[in-house]
Amino acid sequence: MDLRFTADELAFRDEVRAFFREALPADIRRRMELGQRQSKDDIVRWQRILNAKGWAVPHWPVEWGGTRWGAVKNYIFKEEMQLAPAPDPLSFNVNMVGPVLVAFGSEEQKRRFLPKIANLDYWFCQGFSEPGAGSDLASLKTAARLEGDHYVVNGQKIWTSRAHHADWMFCLVRTDATAKQQRGISYLLIDMKTPGLTVRPIHTIDGEHHFNEVFFDDVRVPVENLVGEENKGWTYAKYLLGNERVADALRRRVADVLGDRDRDVVSRFDRDDPDRILDAQCRRRNSYLRRRVVAHCSRMRILHRERRYRSDQGRNRACFSSRIRCAASIANSLAVTGERNIEQDDLAFGLCRASGQVIEARHDHHGRRDTSLCRSHTAAKPDHVKLHRPRADHRR
Repeated sequence: MDLRFTADELAFRDEVRAFFREALPADIRRRMELGQRQSKDDIVRWQRILNAKGWAVPHWPVEWGGTRWGAVKNYIFKEEMQLAPAPDPLSFNVNMVGPVLVAFGSEEQKRRFLPKIANLDYWFCQGFSEPGAGSDLASLKTAARLEGDHYVVNGQKIWTSRAHHADWMFCLVRTDATAKQQRGISYLLIDMKTPGLTVRPIHTIDGEHHFNEVFFDDVRVPVENLVGEENKGWTYAKYLLGNERVADALRRRVADVLGDRDRDVVSRFDRDDPDRILDAQCRRRNSYLRRRVVAHCSRMRILHRERRYRSDQGRNRACFSSRIRCAASIANSLAVTGERNIEQDDLAFGLCRASGQVIEARHDHHGRRDTSLCRSHTAAKPDHVKLHRPRADHRR
């Protein structure tokens, strides 16, 4: 398998790189370089710049703002955005609710919402988790009762990211309490200014306000805001989460070590002096970590490209979403903390082997990645994936 970019793809990369260099506002770039949280204004401003260029939603159909880029160009665009560094378009909009509406929404819903989702005229938040329904999402209790041409919603959502910024929420509600858990759920679009809807902040230990509780007290939602069919919301949620897993896999800290503009080390910065790289011992340690991160990112590259290819061919992509997320989690853990979860690492490697993909990333004596030597080997599919569980004292 030859993973090197073609001449056309290299030209496209140069075009994207030049655009980010010229169009990304300097104040946003600086905050990204320092790892500071982006404000709502920063995200809206940048996404509208991308949308004016026609690049806010490249993976959507052309009639709704997409670009018809193939799998590799989509990947190059995402990578260059991380390397700029530039903020990602709001994931709730472009990777979650937007693709769901494209796939399952009515034509009226598409005309009404998709242009405003792409331009961030509507900021969406995700109403999934509840106090008793986190990992076991299908046990959610927030109920929607049909009364005439409205659903009346009562219940609570929790850990709702950026609900205090949001204009709309895409929300899972229970519309049939007698059906099997997964079969009684519907997918509603709810205006955050509707009477009876209350947002309360959750301040985390670092003092940040990112999460919220959202309460519904007889909130009336028009029937035309039901996406797809009633009681089919679980199907739409699974589709959404498959997109979310891949979209959120590449993080800023991992992207620092990707591409042929890698720094010689993954720099650790003093917060009081962000431009000062720490001592030589730290640089040597980071050089080792960098090689480990690049190896996992190389796996992630292969899986991501294969997922994109299968998606372009209309083939199943769900299993690839999970494997990419595994590889990304390991790389993020290495880049941020310098530690790895042994059990998680073994699981991700086993999943890659099971798919016939074992990735080998080679590096020169300086630790720089040599893309010409990054290759994929075909491995015999194992009968099972063996996990090496950590000792009991590691789980304390």
